[in-house]
Amino acid sequence: MKLPRRRFLHLAAGAAALPTLWRFASAQTYPSHPVRLIVGYPAGGPSDILARLMGQWLSQRLGQPFVTENKPGAGSNLATEAVVHASPDGYTLLMVSAANAINATLYTDLHFNFIRDIAPVAAIIRSTNVMVVNPSFPAKTVPEFIAYAKANAGKINFASGGSGGPVHVAGELFKMLTGVNMVHVPYRGETPALTDLLGGQVQVMFASAPASIGHIRAGKLRALAVTTATRSLALPDVPTVAEFVPGYEASAWFGLGAPKDTPTEIIATLNTEINAALADPKIKARLADMGGTGLALSSADFGILIADETEKWGKVVKFAGIKAA
Repeated sequence: MKLPRRRFLHLAAGAAALPTLWRFASAQTYPSHPVRLIVGYPAGGPSDILARLMGQWLSQRLGQPFVTENKPGAGSNLATEAVVHASPDGYTLLMVSAANAINATLYTDLHFNFIRDIAPVAAIIRSTNVMVVNPSFPAKTVPEFIAYAKANAGKINFASGGSGGPVHVAGELFKMLTGVNMVHVPYRGETPALTDLLGGQVQVMFASAPASIGHIRAGKLRALAVTTATRSLALPDVPTVAEFVPGYEASAWFGLGAPKDTPTEIIATLNTEINAALADPKIKARLADMGGTGLALSSADFGILIADETEKWGKVVKFAGIKAA
């Protein structure tokens, strides 16, 4: 039996609308079962700690478990790729960080485009790195360090937890803006790098605040400056690098992402709840302990931050000729 043309077009339009209606209904009831929160690093690091902290908050607020799943490898690219290929239904989320912005240029063979394929959901925290030296190092200020480094070109080793990581590129940005010549010494993680800095085998490191702040407070490392644009609440007496090197800013930031095409209603729900967490006194205190402050942004503004950071670190990676390890 032939359907009249008008009847056929009406049925076809209805069928085409079904996926949209289903997505809307799913968004209205979100979440109705557990949500996976994928972390691209092993348990115990900043990404993992923040994922569990936010996961607990979201579980309590939204009534379903938000389960952290660690998927380390390739500088967090394995985790990112897994989320890129996940269903865009809000039940697979990604802990994103400055590493994702760096990786966009650092890795030339990625099977995804981070800005295109991951939808920004919510920022969580911006934390500082700290320019630290062994207490035996002669420089006590950033200007003294620059003068010493220029007088001893190529003789200062700066450590990082791995080639192309946030700690490494923070040092390369310093080199780019000051013209000093330092030798990069990569380690397999921040802990062994800090161990050698404490022992005097290397001279300087742009270490993450959570990893270094205990050593600073114990007097085992000297903090010359923090790398954020403003001073850190955790180290209020330590100046910023930018006070001596105009234009310098390097920060560790973390947030949540989702597969592209995730319903906007789901993203809005998650963004609202994360920003509510950032206003909670207990959460704020926990973030301060990590050397950072809450970064309450709309999903659109978080997307702008990611795009700006991707462009900025792309220039540094190219300037320094950094290659993925």
